[in-house]
Amino acid sequence: MPILELQDFEDRLVTGDLTADGVQYSPEVTSGAINTWTDAPSKLVEPGIRGEIIRLEIGLTAEFIQLNTTTTLTWQWQIRNKNGTWVDLHPAVEEAANTITSYTARTRQGFASLGANLNVVPFEVKLRFQTSEANQGKARVKSSSYARVIFKGLT
Repeated sequence: MPILELQDFEDRLVTGDLTADGVQYSPEVTSGAINTWTDAPSKLVEPGIRGEIIRLEIGLTAEFIQLNTTTTLTWQWQIRNKNGTWVDLHPAVEEAANTITSYTARTRQGFASLGANLNVVPFEVKLRFQTSEANQGKARVKSSSYARVIFKGLT
């Protein structure tokens, strides 16, 4: 049986045209119906070979804005094996009304817990958010967001 080497792969969640200040964003997404999750951009992390995750480090930054002073905005990052069941990376975060009236960055970073729905590459990462009033929030993902995975190739 061949010995498989560990692979180290890093992927950025946002790419695009270069900018003067080096900061890029995904297309902005507007929230939908009242208290209904809206998916912001998702990213398939695909290193080119399938593998068993040994360690997964992620740094995720999104920017949000409330479009009026009376709506709350709730957000959360999720992850899953490709086409699997979504797993929460952290508890949902609620931003009180009238607290993010201009685009405001929020970051979650660290090492993800591995489990049945997060244990192989490729995998997907997504941001989701909702507002207490229809169409009253926007979100975008910042180019500093990344996923770095150490994995063992599967045969």
